[in-house]
Amino acid sequence: MQTKTFSTDLGGKTLTAEFSDLTDQANGSVLLRLGETAVLVTAVMGRENPNVSYFPLSVEFEEKFYAAGAILGSRFMRREGRPSEEAVLSARIVDRTIRPLFDHSMRNDIQVVITVLAMGEDDPDVLGVIGASLALSVSDIPWNGPVGAVRIARERESGAIVINPTYVERAENKLDFEVLACGKDNTINMIETAADEIAEADIISIFEASIKLHKVIEDFQKEIVSQIGKEKKVLAEKVTYDVVTNLFKSTYQTKLSETLFSGKAGKDHLHELKDEFIKAVAEIDETVPVSYISDFYETAVDKELHRGALEENKRADGRGMDEVRSLFAKAGGVSPVLHGSGIFYRGGTHIFTALTLAGPDAAQLIDTIEDQDANKRFIHHYNFPPFSVGETGRVGGFNRRMIGHGALAEKALAPMIPDKKDFPYTIRLVSETLSSNGSSSMGSVCGSTLALMDGGVPMKRPVAGIASGVMIDGERYALLTDIQGPEDEHGDMDFKVAGTTEGVTAIQMDVKVDGVPIHILAGALEKAKQARLQILEVINKEIAEPRADISPRAPKIISLNILPEQIGLVIGSGGKTINGIKDDTGVEEITIEEDGTVYITGRDGTAEIAADKILALTKIYTVGDKVSEAKVTRIATFGAFVKLDAFNEGLIHVSEIAPFRIDNVEDVLKEGDTVPVVVCKVEDGKIGVSLKQADPEYAERKGIKKPTPRQPKTD
Repeated sequence: MQTKTFSTDLGGKTLTAEFSDLTDQANGSVLLRLGETAVLVTAVMGRENPNVSYFPLSVEFEEKFYAAGAILGSRFMRREGRPSEEAVLSARIVDRTIRPLFDHSMRNDIQVVITVLAMGEDDPDVLGVIGASLALSVSDIPWNGPVGAVRIARERESGAIVINPTYVERAENKLDFEVLACGKDNTINMIETAADEIAEADIISIFEASIKLHKVIEDFQKEIVSQIGKEKKVLAEKVTYDVVTNLFKSTYQTKLSETLFSGKAGKDHLHELKDEFIKAVAEIDETVPVSYISDFYETAVDKELHRGALEENKRADGRGMDEVRSLFAKAGGVSPVLHGSGIFYRGGTHIFTALTLAGPDAAQLIDTIEDQDANKRFIHHYNFPPFSVGETGRVGGFNRRMIGHGALAEKALAPMIPDKKDFPYTIRLVSETLSSNGSSSMGSVCGSTLALMDGGVPMKRPVAGIASGVMIDGERYALLTDIQGPEDEHGDMDFKVAGTTEGVTAIQMDVKVDGVPIHILAGALEKAKQARLQILEVINKEIAEPRADISPRAPKIISLNILPEQIGLVIGSGGKTINGIKDDTGVEEITIEEDGTVYITGRDGTAEIAADKILALTKIYTVGDKVSEAKVTRIATFGAFVKLDAFNEGLIHVSEIAPFRIDNVEDVLKEGDTVPVVVCKVEDGKIGVSLKQADPEYAERKGIKKPTPRQPKTD
């Protein structure tokens, strides 16, 4: 085995890249280590496939159970199955970073596979990006890299910056934001940000810090390429057809401009012109491939869209550069069955979101190499049916795009979700994209805010989101607020920003150019803020604050606290006690945390009944406590046993029955009697109670005469 190793410092840790013949059939590969985390990245280019009409790049992120040193999976399936959502999101991060740096006229299959070999405290997604960059850079695959990648976070209290925070640091809730940024040559081409209402200026400062770290990583890779990099393959020169160029210039260039800037939203009118153009070319020369005509037309749309924005300040649908499309918001009103719902329109993008509330036991159990036995109590799912874009296709299931958009909206809303101690419900939101024309993920944020507030979830503040774009030509650029249709498809940037009136909660960016300079991102952030505030005004007019109560159709949750040492008492041997309480009361679930917090979920008053039973079971009696109705259960010569509640018993000693001597207990008390008592003694778990302290005259009322005091003798 032949190896060559290179190392550099990354955030105070050693980043090691090892190249060997371990995967010598791949065009390029690298084994990358940071701390105890190790990933193997391979890049392979297949033969040219002229039958495809797009650039065929695929990125796979493989999580192996052995990487966590654990046998994971279900009880019946110990083999890795479909990728986890975290793996899908990591693959998307790598894809969105490397894709813009390929020549998209390529028709060779390119596949990058990131295999997590060992899972330490460092997230493999950053290593996945750097590894993909290295594998492609040292290979013979044509690619315009390398790129750098880094995650930067800030401590909430101290304000200290943390480079590539570990899983432990991220889980402790001590960070108020984290930014994963990728890029090259002092520009950024991929951003993932999770934040707790952070100011735009603070985010820009982190972008600037990211660029400095990118340069270190880029220089490290360039040195490696200079030593072991292969010569890049030269792609075959593409065939051109003059008939297409000539027909377009003579007849369709003006038509395209008129159609593109007709003020219509969407792309249907552009598709109609495209079909006409393809047919016209075929009538002249039927040997021209349709894929060539299609690519030529889409390139022409791209150029004309840029020209209009940069030279004439024009947009395809006729809006101003900063103008947001028409807005509509509705909270509730769909059906009382739903625990909450929201409908949000932004132009041709229409979102319906439904809220469902359940008890803590409904939380999603996460069991992956990154998180094991973790419970997720806030869930957002996103659906994109084919009819939302006027197409037919497979209905049901989900794909990578749905997972990515759902996670983005979830990340945007998460900082505003109340803490479990204040609102112990499991919260699930489902956003249905019913009509799509640009940034349905940000529409989902708005629809979800409406549904949460309609459902009475006490979220801290409403959240809204918007997507911005940019058209770049050299040093010239034009920013576009609320991109749609052809701007979304042909623009150079898709910059999604979500947040509240106080600050940003999430950012996601991908580009079609090599990268975007910081000053453009700063301008886009400011325009996104103005649009976000405009949307929040519309939401607040519809519903100013969360409804006072949750839906009557939602279960009620009562929380109470017991001592940790009482947990076993409540559960009982083999769960007998807790299951008995469930059966007797009809509650849906009883959840007990390690610290003794108990959550009782039920409907129609069942939760209150179960809570009373648990409080009675775990009640700790102290001297002076009063019980107004203690039932006598057994008589003994030395006193009477009484039932204080469903689970506790006390003893009235004969001396505590009356304020005078009682010769026979049964003269005063009988089984079944109900008497008031006061706790007078607690020792070794046994409770002594007094009847005479609670009711000194009780014995006399039962016919027992108080002894007459002896008269003093006289001489």
